[in-house]
Parts: sequence; C-alpha cells; structure tokens
Amino acid sequence: MTANKASSPTPTVLLGCSKCGAALPDEAQFCLKCGKPVSVPPKNQPGVEVLPPPPPMVTRDKRRLWPWLLLVLLAAGIAWVALSDSDAAQAVQELAGWKHDQAVLETPFTVGPHTFRYYKFSLPEGSTNVAIVGEFNVTSDSHAATPRKDKGKESQDSPDNNIELFVLSEPAFTIWQNGYATSSVYESGRVSQGKLQTDIPAGAGIYYLVFNNRFAPKTPKSIQATVLLRYKSWLPQWYRHLKESVTNWIGLN
Repeated sequence: MTANKASSPTPTVLLGCSKCGAALPDEAQFCLKCGKPVSVPPKNQPGVEVLPPPPPMVTRDKRRLWPWLLLVLLAAGIAWVALSDSDAAQAVQELAGWKHDQAVLETPFTVGPHTFRYYKFSLPEGSTNVAIVGEFNVTSDSHAATPRKDKGKESQDSPDNNIELFVLSEPAFTIWQNGYATSSVYESGRVSQGKLQTDIPAGAGIYYLVFNNRFAPKTPKSIQATVLLRYKSWLPQWYRHLKESVTNWIGLN
C-alpha cells in the first residue's frame, strides 16, 4: 500500500536584507540585525503578495459633502422665508400657514355715555411678529345735542365726537375697568378718528380692544372701525386645535 503523503504547509517566503543579508519576515519594515529599512520587493518576486493601492478618498468625500450642502441650502431658504419682506416670501408664509390675519372688529357699533365697549382677542402659543392694525372714525348721535340759549339766541352745543381707544392685556384690563390707572399696549387719547398700528409681545396671551366713552356726560358715539390682528406662528393650526381639545377634555381650562 502506498502511504498518503501529508500535505506540507506553504513555506513562508523570507526577505533578505540588502545590506547584511539577514533573513526577514515578509511583514518586517526594518532589518532585525542591522536596522536598515526594508525596501519594497518587486511585484514579480515569487511568494510575495502586493496589495493594490487604496481607493482614492475624493469620491467618498464628495458623497459626504452633498447632505451638508443640501442642509445649508434648506436652512438658507427657511431664513429667507422668515426674514424677507418680498412678495414671494410672504406668499410662501401664507401657503405654509405661518402668516395669519385675524379680524378683531369689522362691524359698526355704538358706545353710550359714561360707558365703554370692549372686544376680546387672544394670541395662540408660538406667536411671533405680532401687531394689531386698523382704523376708526367716530361721530356723535344727532339726538345727543341739546339746545341752550346764549344771549337771547338759541344755539346748539358743538357735538362731541371724541373717543378713547386702548389695547390692554388681560391683567391691565381688570385694573382699568375698576377705575385705576394702568399701563397699556396702545392708547389713542381723545380723538375723533385715527389709525391703529402697534406691536404686541410675542407668545400666547389674551388682550382687550377698548373704546372708552366714560368721560362723555350724555353723548353716545357711533363708531366705524376695522381692526386686524396679524402674527406669525410655526405651530400648525391642527396642532393648536388638538391641544385645546385635549386640554378642555382633561379639564385644565
């Protein structure tokens, strides 16, 4: 019988030092005897595997750069929409539901003597760039003027067409209606007409638009007014409605 030959392991090829001739393992970088750096063996030397050069990193770096470039462009676009006053930016704000115009007052009304009339409005959570704008015009009712005699001649008092317009926060309104002086977001003074345009602090809050005629002894006032509340908010309308519904359901309001 012929005995099976055991397969012999592949011998490790040893490199020789070019200076002293000492045998070196293939992974050696310096001669273990004289310390001379080992030169790279030729590619055609038997038993020596030459690894291919690593792939260039330029392509990988470009692939990593694209997400950051897109992120920068997105941030620049959002900043432009948020800060620009151009028509295109305003249109994007309205389309995204970020810019809001809320009517506070649109119909005419009358304020009697020694009294006032108010309109309550609120700002949702996350409101920014808040302003209240509008215009108003005041006329006195014709029957309010009473005749009087002056030096034997009958004349008529000049009509009182003035009104006071306030924009007050909820705490300030409570103080004001009890007859005490307080700070106001806006105060017109006694005027017969005017334009309202003032900023309101950002964030959620409750405010009152007040037409005051308490200083008039007997003259009611007819008022034509249009007032809008303008603000911006990143929070979508559905989120605010959902939060309000949940809050009311658990009894926090």
